This record gives sequence, C-alpha cells and structure tokens, in this order.
Amino acid sequence: MKQILIVDDDIHIGDMLEEVLKKEGYGVWRAYSGTEAVLVLEKARPDLVLLDLMLPGLNGEELLPRMRKIPVIVVSAKAEVGSKVDLLLGGAADYVTKPFDLQELLARIAVQLRKTADAGEDVLRFGNMELDAGSRTAAADGRTVRLTRTECAILKLLMRNPGQVLPRSLLLERISADTPDCTESSLKMHVSNLRKKLREICGRDCIEAVWGIGFRLRD
Repeated sequence: MKQILIVDDDIHIGDMLEEVLKKEGYGVWRAYSGTEAVLVLEKARPDLVLLDLMLPGLNGEELLPRMRKIPVIVVSAKAEVGSKVDLLLGGAADYVTKPFDLQELLARIAVQLRKTADAGEDVLRFGNMELDAGSRTAAADGRTVRLTRTECAILKLLMRNPGQVLPRSLLLERISADTPDCTESSLKMHVSNLRKKLREICGRDCIEAVWGIGFRLRD
C-alpha cells in the first residue's frame, strides 16, 4: 500500500483528502504543521507528500528541502506563476492550485507514484535506519549490513508499513514477487536472521513478533 502524507492545517481539506485517498486504496498519514511533518518524516518515509505552503511552525517553502527523494505535490492557494516556478525548481514534483479538482489531483498523484516506481526508487527510512533496496544494504548510525534478497524484501515491506502488524500470510504474498524462495516454514528463520543483523547496526530489536499474527517494525 502506497503511503501519502498530507501536510495541511486546514482540517476540512485534510479530512476530505484523507477520505478520498483511502477510498482509492492509499494509506494516509496527517501532519497539521511543518514541525509535525518533520517529526513524521524522522520516523517513516511516505511514498508521496501533499504539501500546503501556509503552515504554522515551518512553512511549506522551509519544509520542502527536508523532503529530498520524496515526490512532493504542492497544494496551495498561491496562484502566482513565480511562486510555482520557484517551488518546482526547488524540488517540488508538481503544483496544484486551491481550489482543485479531485479527479485531476488523483491523476497527478498516480503519475508521480508511477514515475517513482519506474525510477526504481528503493531508498526507505525509518527512524535512524535506512534501507537501500537496490544494493540490499541497511544502515544506521554509520554501521551497515548486507541483506539477502529475502531479508531485504521483508524489511522493505515492514518499512513501508511502519508500526503496523503484518500477518505472516500477507508478508508471504507481498514479497513473493521479489523473493519466490521464501515459504511459510522458512519465513521465521529469515525474520530471525534479519532481526540479528538489524541489532548489529541499531543496537536494539527493531522487529517485534506479535504472537499468533505476524511481525511489525518498531522504534
């Protein structure tokens, strides 16, 4: 499930966007200020951000440089061409002016997510840990470990769903495209080996086994 972070202090617009995006099958995170968005980004990496500019705390222009490698669609009432150009040159992937058409915004979101997938964007972050799925390496606090293909697929799925308990059956289904050699009987062994490697770089157990259900990533 693709995760979209909505950064907007307008509760009405945020609620409307959250409802529509969830109906489209996206996961949604919310931040109501630039400062709150920074806290969210320190813990997890969304697949896309919908960013308002006029925010309490850090404003959208100040927040944008902190979201490198994440596609950001600016959703703002500012309609000046100069503002749009500056933000697009400053790293925004797209710019939508309020009030906006929902179907157009959904189309723009789909385009950006497709571009990200086509580009093979495989760098994920959770807390102080970073996963480079392309090279199958995990790093934290200057320490790096190499992962097997199966370990990398498991960690990538957990990092895309931080804090959520993923059932074993769902894990096996989702990682089957990346690693067909993982079976129900071998999953526990792969997760155990991954936990050991992550303890080496993080100094703690990052993966929690939820008895009778599955696994989740935790701070």
